[in-house]
Amino acid sequence: MLAIWEVVHCVLRLYQYIVVATAVMSWLIAFNVVNIRNDLVRSIWNMLVALTEPVLRPIRRWLPNTGAVDISPVILLLILLLVDLEIVNNFCPACN
Repeated sequence: MLAIWEVVHCVLRLYQYIVVATAVMSWLIAFNVVNIRNDLVRSIWNMLVALTEPVLRPIRRWLPNTGAVDISPVILLLILLLVDLEIVNNFCPACN
């Protein structure tokens, strides 16, 4: 059972990194540091958006409109952190 909780912990941690990578890449695209017309950049961007958008879309619908600032990745990271802490504290005390 410990192995299952460790795998869930690793998957949650990996998804946190994917959310951060999506946010950083969106900033790089917005400030024209990387060009979305590049095939490699476009394929990485499409992969990151495909992985995060199904989870971020309901959060964006729930949040009020803040203009150009999108805080949904921060909310998602907080939710993932809380879920991870609950799993470690309640189900897997040996994972600490």
